[in-house]
Amino acid sequence: MSNSFVAKTYIVTGASGGIGAAISAALHEAGADLILIDRRFDDEPFEIKRSEGAGTVRQIELDLTDASVVERLEDEIPPIRKIDGLVNVAGIHTIERFVDFPVEAYDAIMAVNVRGAFILTQWAARRMIPNRDGVIVSISSTSARVPRMRQSAYCASKAALSQLMRVAGLELAEHGIRVNTVAPGSTDTAMIRQMNEAMSFEAEVLSGSLKDFRPGIPLGKMAVPDDIAKAALFLLSDAASHITMHELTVDGGGALG
Repeated sequence: MSNSFVAKTYIVTGASGGIGAAISAALHEAGADLILIDRRFDDEPFEIKRSEGAGTVRQIELDLTDASVVERLEDEIPPIRKIDGLVNVAGIHTIERFVDFPVEAYDAIMAVNVRGAFILTQWAARRMIPNRDGVIVSISSTSARVPRMRQSAYCASKAALSQLMRVAGLELAEHGIRVNTVAPGSTDTAMIRQMNEAMSFEAEVLSGSLKDFRPGIPLGKMAVPDDIAKAALFLLSDAASHITMHELTVDGGGALG
């Protein structure tokens, strides 16, 4: 699998931290050239290795909800640049009971988690079609199919993202482009730490909660970003050359299969 990425170019959104940074680091170490997208980059998202074989890294500060996102992409990434893969990671989250959920927060979540991925996937696919080659992986969530208390908009956005990628995979298959998703369960990122603080259920993430219909994690441990990165790299690699429209769940058994 290690030779799958050398001298190839991959775009990763939401690359400044958490799962996005872990995927970026893994691709970089595998020899890929990277174009990293996020609203801002305060620091390097990972240690850029200067050793022989490590790929190049370019950062683009871009708000995926901006109306001019496509124009910015065209300006920043010339048409002559071949895009071999796209990883949609960018996502936001708000905790609130359904009856109190602000419509503005719902719209913001859908704009980033679904519309942003739609625009990037559509743009990347148009670049890939003439080459009859390319792979797209989006980071969804087990929340796409398991309802979660006080997470109505997030669950809805991930369900929409998963189905959007299946349709994209169906239509792009004839062009030799594969489209898959990874569905993490609870993963030790800033997002889950903020969620735990807001809902005070840190211990229940592992043990479950009958009150909140949470099954817990049978493996007894939370995922780390590298766990999700390994799954994403498999789907991006030549080892998954006959896999498309698939959702790979990485949750320690939390969604009960």
